[in-house]
Amino acid sequence: MVKAKSFTCSACNAVFNKWSGRCDTCSEWNSISEVKPLTSGPAKKSLGSMRGNRVALSDLASQQAPPPRTRSMMNELDRVLGGGLVPASAILVGGDPGIGKSTLLLQAAARFADVGLKTIYISGEESTAQVQMRARRLGLTKAPVQLASETNLRDILTTLEAEKPDLAIIDSIQTMWADNVESAPGSVSQVRSAAHELTTFAKRNNMAVVLVGHVTKDGQIAGPRIIEHMVDTVLYFEGERGHQFRILRAVKNRFGPADEIGVFEMTGAGLAEVANPSALFLSDRDNPAPGSVVFSGIEGTRPVLVEFQALVSPSPHSQARRTVVGWDGSRLAMILAVLESRCGIPFAGLDVYLNVAGGIKVNEPAADLAVAAALVSSREDVSLPADTVVFGELSLSGALRPVNQTENRLKEASKLGFSTAIAPSRSKITSDSGLTLRQMPDLTTFVGDIFGAG
Repeated sequence: MVKAKSFTCSACNAVFNKWSGRCDTCSEWNSISEVKPLTSGPAKKSLGSMRGNRVALSDLASQQAPPPRTRSMMNELDRVLGGGLVPASAILVGGDPGIGKSTLLLQAAARFADVGLKTIYISGEESTAQVQMRARRLGLTKAPVQLASETNLRDILTTLEAEKPDLAIIDSIQTMWADNVESAPGSVSQVRSAAHELTTFAKRNNMAVVLVGHVTKDGQIAGPRIIEHMVDTVLYFEGERGHQFRILRAVKNRFGPADEIGVFEMTGAGLAEVANPSALFLSDRDNPAPGSVVFSGIEGTRPVLVEFQALVSPSPHSQARRTVVGWDGSRLAMILAVLESRCGIPFAGLDVYLNVAGGIKVNEPAADLAVAAALVSSREDVSLPADTVVFGELSLSGALRPVNQTENRLKEASKLGFSTAIAPSRSKITSDSGLTLRQMPDLTTFVGDIFGAG
């Protein structure tokens, strides 16, 4: 019986049963390649009929020491990693082209090498001379980092086995080529094979490995999603080209909290850590403008204050525009519907623009009330007091629901000089944060008390 062939698009991971020059899903050309198995040939015996080694079992009450960690002394990076680098761990770092992934990892390699880890940096995209030029610009030439420029996976593994480093950085996994896989570098089979071999080698030799991954148009790491399951930690390096700030976000971490973020600033001398990101994400609050609202959010374990900016204006078009930067567009549509249905504030025929200042992306629903406040503030041309922060989740009925870590949000706002907070009723507070807390039961009460609208 002839086995059906499978073809996969390297840009969007769509699967097809035959090859074509153009992907019907993402419209990319020459991105479809055949997925071939790593091993071929029929098995003569089933696994159940063969004897293997017995696996050691333990109960849930077994006590094991936490894994040792090595800190890079880059506090923002160590925070995202969960406290430092864990031996025999595999880390996948993704980000847009030119966002600064190679700069970040070269700085991290130098820091880890300075604290005593034997570090090897292997680039498949640049020559060693190009990496050395970047190191000179960053002032890292004295760091004891060993460099190589190679794409042959077999040669790389042979070198790592001989050198026995504590940390290996592979830039990038899409450029690696395994000679036992019959497909081009960057294909699904090659990426899967290279990631599997490097991850297995790292765990077998007690070596930490960092893999750099390219991303697709929708922001996902290119290649099969299985590589995100293979590794222990998945980090995304985010940022807008027009902003100097960069966010390193953990979306998966077996050794620490997920959704933790580290904030960096891109400078001429490389990436500089930002110890107090809240102060950078907030604009001058001396003269508050309509549509500007400060939201007290939580990113991982860190409270961060960001500014939501809304602009509501008459639309010259028959179809009003809804433009969102840094937040979920579908959630904006929901809040507009709740404002119109529950508060009687129509937005028909009005263009709505919503932006999160500083280039950061906010994902938590606790920002619902801040977004609603920014929209009403812009529409009614009424500014909120400059010393006020807002947070709370909005339900479809118009009720406001309490959110987690209320006290941490209030303490961060108090530390930055805010004196008033608007939050949902029934918020759990056990200590005095020093702020005047105004609790609102629903959106109608909030709009009437704060703006006199509705």
